[in-house]
Amino acid sequence: MKNLRRKTLAAASAVTLGVGLAVAGGAAPAASAAGPDTTFLVLAPQGAKTDKAAARVAAANGTVVASYDQIGVLVVRSTNPDFVTDVAGAGVDSVASTAGLGTALDEGETLEVSAAEAADTTADPTKEPLFGQQWDMPMIDVPQAHAVNAGRADVVVGVLDSGISSSHPDLASQIAKNKSTSCLGGVTDTAESAWNPTTSDHGTHVAGTIAAAVNGVGVAGVAPGVKVAAVKVVNDDGYIFPEAAVCGFMWAAEQGMRVTNNSYYIDPWQLNCRNDARQRPVWKAVQRALRYSQSKGVLHVASAGNSNWDLAHKITDTGSPNNGTPEERENLTNACLVLPAEAPGVVTVSAVGPTGEKSYYSSYGQGVVEVTAPGGDTRFRTRGASSTLSDGILSTTYNTTTRTNGWGYKQGTSMSSPHAAGVAALAASAHPGMASGQLSAFLGNTAEAISCPGGVYNPVPLIPSGPNAYDATCSGGKRNGFYGAGMVNAYNVVR
Repeated sequence: MKNLRRKTLAAASAVTLGVGLAVAGGAAPAASAAGPDTTFLVLAPQGAKTDKAAARVAAANGTVVASYDQIGVLVVRSTNPDFVTDVAGAGVDSVASTAGLGTALDEGETLEVSAAEAADTTADPTKEPLFGQQWDMPMIDVPQAHAVNAGRADVVVGVLDSGISSSHPDLASQIAKNKSTSCLGGVTDTAESAWNPTTSDHGTHVAGTIAAAVNGVGVAGVAPGVKVAAVKVVNDDGYIFPEAAVCGFMWAAEQGMRVTNNSYYIDPWQLNCRNDARQRPVWKAVQRALRYSQSKGVLHVASAGNSNWDLAHKITDTGSPNNGTPEERENLTNACLVLPAEAPGVVTVSAVGPTGEKSYYSSYGQGVVEVTAPGGDTRFRTRGASSTLSDGILSTTYNTTTRTNGWGYKQGTSMSSPHAAGVAALAASAHPGMASGQLSAFLGNTAEAISCPGGVYNPVPLIPSGPNAYDATCSGGKRNGFYGAGMVNAYNVVR
């Protein structure tokens, strides 16, 4: 999955999560020429209620479609071309249009396995029909962990993604349907059809890594005793908008989820710049939602990205925005961060391949990456010349063309993050009293340290993009830029 790209969300039903759908009253809206129907995030001042902001929205010819009063954020629709100017004033901290702020999801290649390979009768996770192809699970001591604790059903992991197939034989028993929703458009729709996948099986693959059942069919998940909840934030065009992410974090908080997995970045700019006037309101809204959910006990786990960037140093971004004409942005400082991965309190996960070394594509950075986990590396065997897809991560899939369930391989930090989320869910099962900050620290403290490779690291010098395209240099000691505190370990968190 190149560059962890997700697509954005279409509008969903007009139901918000537990805070009431507020349609603002106030002064009669002024007449104005109609423009395109656009979504905005409108923020009240920190700590203030949204009533004054909602009144200004109505006066500016806007309609509140979701009100997150707990964090002072409104999701608004308007056709007023001057809405940003008209809504400004007392009670409004900042406002941003989210038009063009979607992030495309690169699905990568998927190698499917046959149904005959995926069916057998067993009660042993190591004897699940496809477990022998899951090289990733022994790497993090999953079999040993399952002998002690395979997870508790009251621990729910929110999969903020493209939906989960509720008919998949490895997942049907694993989904907390009463905690699943679509967040498309920044509002919730709990209908089962709304949170099932439509054009992408990315979320189904992620969910299988976390919690695929030990049931004699297919694969085994890291934590098959826990439940996953589908929180759909990727629309049919494959984009993620900021309002969907805010909705997802708030939903996880209100539903009592212990962990969320976030295999994406927010905004078409891979790096969201706090010092950019247009992007700053998005940053602030996301930060408020993250902080609120963390205060409710939710631990957020996120992928570091697939750009082979050193996130701890200045970066030149030539691939954003990825839903428009890319612009070259040079020497971006630490005011520009990957969201949600680099937000405070979020566990950032890099990826390794079957050798346990950094996957060629995985972004990294000392002080940024918290831990590492298997994400696949399909090119190390040929030094980059060609792909061996079975060196990716095998998990559950859903063919959106034939509408059939299956199993297949994908690779990316999108795949490493759910391994860490699954281990975090095991930790929460074994130690139910831990707060989110304690869980985060525990995940790092129980990881198996991996040393930096010497010199310039590049396992794929023969890749078609060029011999130095994936050069990387690791810095740090026991805790370093490639692997953070080290490889997550399922057994260490439960024993």
